[in-house]
Amino acid sequence: MILPDVQASKSEVAINLSRVGVTNVKKLVKVARQNKRPVILISTFNMYVDLPSDRRGANLSRNFEVIDEVLEESVKSAVFDIEDLCGEVARRLLNRHEYATRSEVHMDSELIVKRRTPKTEVMSQKVVKVFARAVAERNDIIKVKKVIGAEVVGITACPCAQELMKTRAEAELQNLGIEQVKINTFLDRIPMATHNQRGRGTITIEFTGDYNAPLDTIIDIIERSMSTTSFELLKRPDEMEVVTNAHENPKFVEDCVRDMAKNVLTSFPELPEDAIITLKQVNEESIHQHNAFAELKTTMARLREEIKAH
Repeated sequence: MILPDVQASKSEVAINLSRVGVTNVKKLVKVARQNKRPVILISTFNMYVDLPSDRRGANLSRNFEVIDEVLEESVKSAVFDIEDLCGEVARRLLNRHEYATRSEVHMDSELIVKRRTPKTEVMSQKVVKVFARAVAERNDIIKVKKVIGAEVVGITACPCAQELMKTRAEAELQNLGIEQVKINTFLDRIPMATHNQRGRGTITIEFTGDYNAPLDTIIDIIERSMSTTSFELLKRPDEMEVVTNAHENPKFVEDCVRDMAKNVLTSFPELPEDAIITLKQVNEESIHQHNAFAELKTTMARLREEIKAH
């Protein structure tokens, strides 16, 4: 008995649809690392194809078949880059959905990274959001565009309030009759109080071709671009060190994005000129009820020109 293909029938409203697919698909992804144990990610996938007007629906079971095939193959042949995995899924979606001209795959995961505290060197775990995207488009051939990125939580210290506190401290010390030379020495050695923020830095790199941007490097860039990093566990000497580090390196939300830009340029010198870089920083303010936000979206070519000009 031949079963009817209802999806292939005509719709009463013949309109092309931009995206049809499945969302919130949970899968385990095994990511290999050079000279390290592999990482297992609990990942959420969203997978879409476009749908022409002459079809009532897409064959959504094919999406599950493709993702299971690719993940099963990754067990036998190691996956080093999650954006490549998404790219392969997107490519196969177009092969399976012969009526589609565009496919899109999103992958979101949480990665546990290990960090030693700055003084006692206790090993601490930190959760980092990582994500990959891929878009495949069919013209004469299938072309795949890939995206890799991460969001990392850190600490920022406000430079403005710190200068205000420094001015007040200098005035108070002068009133106590302390010599200016000693005041200057004290202010150079002890950073002044200021308000802090929990910062969320995000880097997204979009490119075509075989270039790969390692997640470890992206995460490191984001952490280095804030005042200091945050930890789950801190003993008292560590807490003092973290607070000192943050106040010795005060940054506005704009500073974080600009430092990310500089660090991306130095860390990925071979990134293609047409690669699109999106850098974002959100600081959750402590003394305000709003958040501070800054963003840069640019190409690698434009970024090189701007930084070279300065």
